[in-house]
Amino acid sequence: MMMSSELNWQPDLINKLEKKSVREAYGNTLVSIGSDKSVVVLDADLSTSTHTSMFQKKYPDRFFNVGISENNMMGVASGLSWTGKKVFVSSFAIFATGRAYDFVRQSVCYSDSDVRIVATHAGLTVGEDGATHQMLEDIGLMSGLPRMRVMVPADALETEQIIRYVYDNRGPFYVRLSREKVPVVHDSETFRYGRAETIVDGSDVTIIAAGILVSAAKVAASYLKKKGISARVLNMATIKPIDRDAIEKSARETGRVVTAEEHSIYNGLGSRVAEVVAERYPVPVKRLGVNDVFGESGKSWELMDKYGLSPMGIVNKVEEITKVTI
Repeated sequence: MMMSSELNWQPDLINKLEKKSVREAYGNTLVSIGSDKSVVVLDADLSTSTHTSMFQKKYPDRFFNVGISENNMMGVASGLSWTGKKVFVSSFAIFATGRAYDFVRQSVCYSDSDVRIVATHAGLTVGEDGATHQMLEDIGLMSGLPRMRVMVPADALETEQIIRYVYDNRGPFYVRLSREKVPVVHDSETFRYGRAETIVDGSDVTIIAAGILVSAAKVAASYLKKKGISARVLNMATIKPIDRDAIEKSARETGRVVTAEEHSIYNGLGSRVAEVVAERYPVPVKRLGVNDVFGESGKSWELMDKYGLSPMGIVNKVEEITKVTI
């Protein structure tokens, strides 16, 4: 098995990469679109953490703190949407999708309400808050709901583009953000709803990643190139509807697929990709994610290394699927 400390987030790699806050990008974009008086924002007593407090300071009359009552928040959001408001609701992912699931299902999706759920603090990078707050099942919960569209931006610039997209289009939407500042992937606007983005081209294997793992896939691809393996990297920012054509094309052209996500290997990006590959063009698929376990308390990037959600973890999956020692 290949071992290389340069492919772990800690102790050095994460400090070498430029990082920006996706939560701050969300807050800034809310303020920017807030000049539209139809925009209203709801939060469940976590506005400082989700950064919706930025909107609250600028437009206090259109911000509503519902308190620790996520279920009620979804109902209120649905009601406001039917008065012509463009509604954004935010909380931690564990609360917005787990605690409030029934209300998201009934009040938002079944009712086809114009609501945008932007959840922060998803995945292992919640860190010291531990397993009870590290939501690793939310993509599955939300993508399983009829009418819900699901997006996971790779960095701050893509977060801004996605928030603007959901503002311009009718909900329901679910946007998944992390707590940590994440490595910068983009230097220009590239997001296209429902379309995968080719970050790196390659011919030997395709790495399909979402969120924080897109930057990890870029690092892994660079390392693999030095070892003689040409890895294609796709940023799958839209999980539902997923870009089936791009997945099939990559399966045909590279013959192998590795998926990478800060989420359970069940019912997330890896599962969606495997479904498409099985139906369209069967090739070997390896899924990198959290392996049917809960997380634990610890420093964010150390946890990512421990659970294998790193460039090294991706390279190891490529090693498994190519049967080549790297």
